[in-house]
Amino acid sequence: MSIYGDYIKSVIRTVPDWPQPGVNFRDITPLLQNSAAFRKLIDSFVHRYQEMDLDAIAAIDARGFIVGAPLAYELGCSFVPVRKKGKLPFRTISETYTLEYGEAEVELHSDAFQQGDRILIVDDLVATGGTMLAAAKLITRSGGQVVETATIVDLPDLGGSRRIHEAGYSVFAVCSFTEDE
Repeated sequence: MSIYGDYIKSVIRTVPDWPQPGVNFRDITPLLQNSAAFRKLIDSFVHRYQEMDLDAIAAIDARGFIVGAPLAYELGCSFVPVRKKGKLPFRTISETYTLEYGEAEVELHSDAFQQGDRILIVDDLVATGGTMLAAAKLITRSGGQVVETATIVDLPDLGGSRRIHEAGYSVFAVCSFTEDE
């Protein structure tokens, strides 16, 4: 967890029973609307990664872009979007992953990375881990090396961070929420 983790967590809004009964939605909108909190969020990532010699930030569509772009700017590395299927205009490689009720697919431009590039994957939260793992597979297939996966929120009760660890990747989360919080 980040030095600002408790503060960041306090700014995130929980919306009960959305999008369906029994689900506590973790809404990062108040975090984005609060300039001091957003700065602390980006600073949390910058402080963690400034000495890691990263070549690129791979940010997952779409909320990962919110953190990924300013982080890439601050770290002086490239920004690479990992997009939902059909959103990239050039040659792509894709990876399918399982959702609770079906499948989804993410894509990456085939020329996004050079062999051995050191990549940080970012997204807004880790739930079941499927999207993050699909992005990691794409990066590895394209020749990149996943240094770590990073997220604002971890929802450990849903098992995603455990799955990511079991696949051999490190997970950094600024804060986490259990189901009863």
